[in-house]
Amino acid sequence: MPANIPVPPAAQPSAHFDPQAATDAYLALIPPDAKARSDAYFEGGYWLLLWDLLYGVAIALIVLNLRWSSKMRDFAERITRFGPLRTIVYWIEYLLLISILGFPLAVYEGFFREKQYGLATQTFGGWFGDELKGLLVNIVLGAIITAVLFGIVRKLPRTWWIWGALATSLFSVFLQLIAPVFLFPIFNKITPLNDPKVTEPILRLARANGISVKNVYQIDASRQTTRMSANVSGIGSTMRITLNDNLLRRGTPEEIQAVMGHEMGHYVLNHAYKGAMEYLILIVVWFAALRWALDFALARWGARWGIHGIGDTAILPLVILVSSLFFFILTPAINTMVRVAELEADMYGLNAAREPDGMARAAIHLGEYRKMSPGPVEEWIFFDHPSGRTRILAAMRWKAENLK
Repeated sequence: MPANIPVPPAAQPSAHFDPQAATDAYLALIPPDAKARSDAYFEGGYWLLLWDLLYGVAIALIVLNLRWSSKMRDFAERITRFGPLRTIVYWIEYLLLISILGFPLAVYEGFFREKQYGLATQTFGGWFGDELKGLLVNIVLGAIITAVLFGIVRKLPRTWWIWGALATSLFSVFLQLIAPVFLFPIFNKITPLNDPKVTEPILRLARANGISVKNVYQIDASRQTTRMSANVSGIGSTMRITLNDNLLRRGTPEEIQAVMGHEMGHYVLNHAYKGAMEYLILIVVWFAALRWALDFALARWGARWGIHGIGDTAILPLVILVSSLFFFILTPAINTMVRVAELEADMYGLNAAREPDGMARAAIHLGEYRKMSPGPVEEWIFFDHPSGRTRILAAMRWKAENLK
C-alpha cells in the first residue's frame, strides 16, 4: 500500500455519513493482489500453528525415547555436584539440541517465508545473527528461571506447582521491566527521536492522558522488517514511548497520532497490570495441568525414558511437550483475552487522538500481513488483535457519532 492512503469519498464527512459504507470504501482501496497476498500469508499462519506443535512434539518424543535427555542429565551430573549448576548445564545442552533440531522449520518460518511475502528486509546472514543473539539471551534467561523452578520442585515436592506458577509470573513481570532498556537494544538500535513535528504532538497527547514521559524514541525496525509498529513499554522508570522507523517513514501524522493513542490506551487502562493478573490465573491453571500430566506420564513411561521423578532435569522435554499441547488447546481463549484488550485500546485511542481516518489508514497498513475480513469464528480462534474490518468499522462509527 502507498504511504499516503486517501480518505475515500464515502468516508468524507457528510449529512448522510454511513459507517458501513465508509468501511467498505476503505477496504476497496486495497488492491486485489495485495489482499490475496495478505490473506494467504495470514491463513498460512493457521497451519503453522499446527506444524509448530507437531514438530515440537516430535522433537520432544525423539529426545525422550532415544534417552538423549537422560544422557544430557548424566553428563551434567558428571560436570558438577552443585544442583543449580547441574540444571544450568542441562539447560544449555537442551537448548542447543532443540535449536539444531528445530532449525529447518525456524529458517523457513522466520526467513524464507517472510522474504516470500515481502515482509523481511534482512539478508540470511543478518537474520541468522539475530537468531544467535536470541539463543544467547535464551540461554541466560532460561538458565535463571529453569534453575529457580527446579529448585522449587526439589524443595517443595507437594506444592511446587503453586510456587512455580508464582515464580513464573514474577519472572515475566521482571522481563517486561528490563526489556525496553536491556533486551531490545541487543537486536536494534534505539535512539531519541528529535523531530519536533513528530514528538511534540505525541508528548502533548501523552501529557493530556497522564503519561509522564519526556522523550520519544525510535527503533530501526526496518533493518529486519517492513512492518509498522509502536509501543509504550516498560514499567515505572523504564517506561518509554518508541516508534519504529517504518511507521515514521510510511505513516501520516494522523496515523502516528492514532497509533500512539492506541498504545497510550494500553498504559492508561493498566493493561500491563490487568494482563499480569490474567496470566497469573492462566499460569496457575497451566501448572496444575502440568502436575497432573507429569505424574501420569512418569507413571507410565518414566522408567523407559530414564527419568527419576518430577525434580529430574531430564523431564524438561516432557514439560515442553505438555505445555505446548496446553497452550495450543487454549489458543482461542488466549487470543480473545489479548484481542479484548486491543479493542479497548483502540476505543481509548480514538477518543484520545480523535483521528478516525488515521486509525483506518493504519489498519490498512497493518493489513499487509493480517487478513482484513475474516469470518466471526475465524477471528475468534486465530486473531489476537481485532481484524482490519473490525477496526475500521469502529473508527467510522466513532466518526459518525462525532460528526453529530
